[in-house]
Parts: sequence; structure tokens; C-alpha cells
Amino acid sequence: MTFRTPFSTATFTARRACAAALAATALALSGCASPAPESASTSSGATAESPYSHVHGISVDPGTKTILIATHDGLYDVTAQTPVKLSETIDLMGFSTKGSVLYGSGHPGKGSTLPEPVGLIKSVDNGKSWEQLSRQGESDFHALTTTASGLVGFEGKLLTTSDGVTWQEVGTQFQPAVLAGTPTSDVVLATTQQGLLRSTDSGKSWSPVPQAPLMQFISFAGAGENMATTMAGIAPDGAVYVSADAGLSWAKTGAISGEVETITALETSPGKPTIWVATTAGVVVSTDSGATFTPASR
Repeated sequence: MTFRTPFSTATFTARRACAAALAATALALSGCASPAPESASTSSGATAESPYSHVHGISVDPGTKTILIATHDGLYDVTAQTPVKLSETIDLMGFSTKGSVLYGSGHPGKGSTLPEPVGLIKSVDNGKSWEQLSRQGESDFHALTTTASGLVGFEGKLLTTSDGVTWQEVGTQFQPAVLAGTPTSDVVLATTQQGLLRSTDSGKSWSPVPQAPLMQFISFAGAGENMATTMAGIAPDGAVYVSADAGLSWAKTGAISGEVETITALETSPGKPTIWVATTAGVVVSTDSGATFTPASR
């Protein structure tokens, strides 16, 4: 992978329109603030257009291995080679899951009845419908994650919530591009240009991770017995890392080429995650902790 400066590539968790400003100083939230344009793929069903050009988030169902990607144009099922659009047109800037519940944030597309910005929204039917939870007309969370105690989101300032409705501002100076949490723990990791930061109280307080590699993308690995501790990450140069202690230490396992947009992982054997990576060319998967990658679509 070629990077002009750390995080200058348009792949910092798919905040691609904001990446140049992030490389220079910080996240330029206003650069991603316009609603998603009308697309030829605005209705549910298979689409001839590629959804991979602007991916913000990815999730994989532990049981069915269904692959969902949250994009500039809405939510897609990309398990098969032909992507299927599941949602109305929403620019899903923020995306996180907790079991079968999907959380999102961003901007409504043309024809949507959602407010601008959409605030925090929730779906329990794979994106077919979305419930408005809080901060409608106020927040566009560019980074969003779930924890055992609630959710953590960043929309120019860092906020936490225990119920998805009432939010508390966290007085921090850093601007995360990726927030990685897990519903089984209150540990949260944040990728920043200054390095990896870690919280053990669901985002209320933070400290640097000593000697951690500079990370661009990170994810907890769900589904296994160590799902609160096993993690995967990708550095700006494409190096793939795995952590067995919830982000305190990292071991390099391989490398990936191409323009990475976002990642997710599942622990399919103790301490060894299967890693899915959304790139601008499609989704690839590694079943050997990042040593090698192959196309994920069936």
C-alpha cells in the first residue's frame, strides 16, 4: 500500500472525503457533511452499481457468515457476488452492531424521511427500517461503537451513552478515526494520528497504549470465548496485526494490498481471528489471522 503521509489515503475507516484534512491536522467533519446523492440503486434488491467505492463499516454474522457493509449509499448484503441493497439510501457514516441490532448515523439520501443529520438510528430487521433513537438533526457520528455499557461516538466531540438516548460529552483532545469496542466488555480502542488510545470504562477516560504500532483500522473479534480480548488491526502501510490482550500488545501476522476501507473480525479458534477487509475492489477474508487474503463473496 502507498501512503503519502500517515492516514493520508482515503481509507481511514472509509472517511475518504475527510482523509486529506485528517492527515494534515484532524478530521474535517464538514467535508463529509452533505447528504448522499441520489443513486440508481435507491431501491432494495440487486444493484448493478458497485457499493465498494465508499464503505464506512462492515459486519459479519457469526452464525450465517452474512456480510453487511454500510456505505455512502446505504446498507448492502455482499455475501454473494452480486451485492443486494437492504436499506433506503442513507450515508451511513457511523455503523456498529450488537447482536442482531444495527446502529447507524450519518445523512439521509434523497427521498428519505429521516432528519438531517440522522443522529443515532437503530435497525432490528437488517436495515429495512430504522428507528430514530436520539440526536436527530444534531449529530453525524463518524466513529461509532458498542460496549457492554452502551455506545461511544465521535461527531466533532466524543460522546458516550448507556441507553442510546441520553449522551454525555467526554472532555478529550484527540480526534479518533476508528472506535473499536465489543458488547461484552467496556474496553474501547481508538485510532488517532498520535497513536493508539485505550479506555477501560466505555470511553469515559483514555490512555496511550505504549509501544503499540500506529494503527489505521482495528476491530474486536466477536463470537469466540476470547471475544473480549482478541483483536485485529491494519497499519497505514498495510501490515496486519493481531492482539490477544484487548489491544495492549500486538503481533504482526501479515500484510494486505489494495485500498482498505474498513475491517471486522470473528474469533473462529481461540486467539486467532478470521479477518474480513472491505477494499474498493470488494471484500476479502483471511482465515489465518492475516497471513493471506482471498475474495470473501460466494
